[in-house]
Amino acid sequence: MRNLRSNLAALLGLGALAGSVHAYAAERLVRTPEAFVAAVRASKPGDAVVLADGVWRDFEMVFTGEGTAAKPITLRAQTPGKVVISGKSNLRIGGRHLVVSGLTFKDGFSPSSEVISFRQDNKGLAFDTRVTETVIDGFNKPDRAAEDYWVGLYGQNNRFDHNHLQGKLNAGVTLAVVLSSAESQQNHHRIDHNYFGPRPPLGANGGETIRVGTSTFSRTQSLTVVEDNYFEGCSGEVEIVSNKSGGNIYRRNVFVRSQGSLVLRHGDGNLVEDNVFLGAGVAHTGGVRVINAGQTVRNNYFQGLRGDGFTGALVLMNGVPNSPLNRYNQVLDARIENNIFVDVGAVVFGAGADEERTLPPARSILAGNVFLGAGRREIFKVLAPIDGLTFTDNHLDGVAPPSGVAGFEAGPLGRETLPDGRVYPDAAARKALGLAAPVKLPGRDDTGVPWYPKDDQAVAFDSGRVLKIKPGRDQLSAAAAKARAGDIIELTAGDYAEGRIVEISRPLTFRAEKGARPVVTFDRSTLFSLVGQGSLKVQGLRLSGVRAPGAVGNALIRVGPSYPLNNYAVELIDSEVADLAGSEAFAVLNGAKGTFADHVTIRDSRLTDISGAVLRIVGEPGATGVYGVERVDVAASQFAHVRAPMFDILRGGTDESTFGPQVRISGSAFRDVAPGQPSMRLDGVQVVRLDANVFEHAAPARVTIHVGKPDLSEAGNAGAALEIVDQRK
Repeated sequence: MRNLRSNLAALLGLGALAGSVHAYAAERLVRTPEAFVAAVRASKPGDAVVLADGVWRDFEMVFTGEGTAAKPITLRAQTPGKVVISGKSNLRIGGRHLVVSGLTFKDGFSPSSEVISFRQDNKGLAFDTRVTETVIDGFNKPDRAAEDYWVGLYGQNNRFDHNHLQGKLNAGVTLAVVLSSAESQQNHHRIDHNYFGPRPPLGANGGETIRVGTSTFSRTQSLTVVEDNYFEGCSGEVEIVSNKSGGNIYRRNVFVRSQGSLVLRHGDGNLVEDNVFLGAGVAHTGGVRVINAGQTVRNNYFQGLRGDGFTGALVLMNGVPNSPLNRYNQVLDARIENNIFVDVGAVVFGAGADEERTLPPARSILAGNVFLGAGRREIFKVLAPIDGLTFTDNHLDGVAPPSGVAGFEAGPLGRETLPDGRVYPDAAARKALGLAAPVKLPGRDDTGVPWYPKDDQAVAFDSGRVLKIKPGRDQLSAAAAKARAGDIIELTAGDYAEGRIVEISRPLTFRAEKGARPVVTFDRSTLFSLVGQGSLKVQGLRLSGVRAPGAVGNALIRVGPSYPLNNYAVELIDSEVADLAGSEAFAVLNGAKGTFADHVTIRDSRLTDISGAVLRIVGEPGATGVYGVERVDVAASQFAHVRAPMFDILRGGTDESTFGPQVRISGSAFRDVAPGQPSMRLDGVQVVRLDANVFEHAAPARVTIHVGKPDLSEAGNAGAALEIVDQRK
C-alpha cells in the first residue's frame, strides 16, 4: 500500500509538473539570444516571449510568427522600461497578428538600415501587427551622414502607438511608411499617440520626423492615418511630416516649438484636420504647406508661429508644368476651411514662384477661416497670381487683409483663452461664424509611455557645480576629467599651462574668478577637443597660442567626428584670444566634416594675431546642401590681424530643406583682416545680417548664393560689408 501511495504521489507530481510546463510554455521568459530564438520558433497563437530585465547588447532580433486577431503572439519586456536594447542591435518583425511592447533602445545603433522594421526581409512583411510602449532614444549611427530609419512600416494594417522617440541626429527619417511593394500599398497603417521628442537640426535634407511614401510612389494610395501624436522640438529640417502619397489622414496631432511644417509634398487627396500648431514665437515654426491636387485642410489651429516662406502658417506653393515626380505639382482643387490663425507670422500664396515653378494655385477655395492678431498686422504674402483662388467668409481681427482681395471681413471678434493656452473666438463668436467648439487634444502625458521621462535631457551651460582651480600645469585637463555635465570650472588669477589636450565630453564652462583675468597657454596643437556630448563655454579668460607647436592646421578648439553623436555648442564670452600666428592656418575653432554646431557665440571678446580662420566650419561642397553650423552670433567683439577669412562657412548644393546656416554680426570691429581676400567666406549661408560693424583694412564679407532667396541685410556698417556672388541658374 505504501508503494502504491508513493507511486500515486509521484504520478500526481509528474502530472502537476506537466501542467505547469504547459502553462509556462505560453509565456516564455528568456535570458539569452539563443533562448529568444528558440522561444520565437516555438510560439503559437496566444503565446508570449518575455525578455528578462537587463541590458541586451548587440542583439539583432527577428520576431516572426502567425498569430490570430483573438490570440496574437507577443514579444514584451519583463518589466516595461527595464529591458534595454543597446550596442549594435535592431528588431525585424514578419508575420501576422504580432505585438511588441515595453522595449527601450538606447546607447547603441542599428547595424542595418532600420532600428525597428515591420518586415523580416523583402518577402516576409508584417501584417496586422502592433508596436506599442517602446522607446528609441539617441540610437544614432556613429557617422552623421550614415542614413537609417528608426522605424520602417511595411505590409498592411499595422499600428505604431504610444511610443517615445527622441534624439535622432544622423541622417534619415525617424519613422517612414514605405510603399515599395504592392503588399505595402493601400496599407491602412495607424500611427497614433506617440511622443516624438526633440530632433535637433540635421544640417541636411533627410531630417523628417515622419515620411509617408516617396516621390517614386507618390501617385499610390497609402491610406495611412497619423493621429493624436505629440511633436515637440522636431526641428530636423523644413518638413516635420512629409506626405508623399495619397489618401492619408493627419488629425488631432499637436506640434510644439517644432521648426518646420506638415508638408503635403506629393500625392493627392489627403486630409489635414483638427491639428494644433504652437510655435511659442520660435523662429521657423510653421503650419501646413500645400502642394498637389485635392488636398483638404480644415479645422486646424495655428498660434505663435514665426515661419515664413516655405514654413508659413499656411503655404500654397507654385507648381512646375509637366512636373516630374520629384518636383512640384500644381495646387488644384484644395479646400482650406474653418482654420483658426492666432498671432502668426506669414500666410503665403504662390511660394517658390520662379522660372521653373510657374503654375499658381488654381480651382481652390479658402472659406470660413479666422485670422486673429493685433494692430492690423500684415501676414498675407502674395507671390504669384491668385485669381485661381476663391475666398469666402474669412474673418479678420487685428490682421490686415490681402490687398485687393474680396472674401475677407474685418471686425472685432470676442476671444477666450482655454486652460491649455489656446486663444479662440469665444462661444458667441463661434456661433456667429459657424465654428465648432475647440477640439480636445492629446496632452503631452497622453502620448508615449508613462515610465520614460519627457523632460528636456539637454544639459545647459552653468547648470552644475562650481569647481575652483589654481594656477599650475594641466589644471584644466585634470578638472575637466572630474567635472560633470553643466559644471563650471572657475580659474583664479594667474598662469595656467596645458601639456595635454583638454578633452571636453560634456557641456562645461571655464570661467575666470570675479575680478581675475587668468592666462592659459598650451603645448599641443589643440587646447580644447570636443568629443561625444561635449560643448564648451569660455568666459573671462585670456587664451594664448604662444607655446603651441609650429604645425600647420593647429586649432584652439577642435571638433572631430566621435561617438556618440552630438550637436555641440561653443560660446566665447568676455575673453581674449591671441598669439595664434606662430604656424600656418592656426584656427580658433575648427569644426570638421561630419560634426554639427547648434550655435557658436562670440560676445564682448577680443581676438588678435591669428593666421587661420576664427571659425572654420565645413560642410559638403556637393549638391546635398550639408552644412556644419546652424547659427553663428557675434556681438560687441574686436578682431585684428587675422590673415585668413575670419568666418569660413560652407553650405553647398541647391537643396531647400534646411534653414541654416544663419550668421548675425553686430557692433563689432574688423581691422587688418584677410589681406587680398574676403573678410568672411559665407558660402551658401541662408541668413546674413551685418549691423553697426566697423570694417577697416578689411574687404567685404563674400556671400555666395546657390539656391532660393537668402535673407541678406546690412545696416549702419562703417566700410563695405557685403559682396554677393549669385550662382543660381
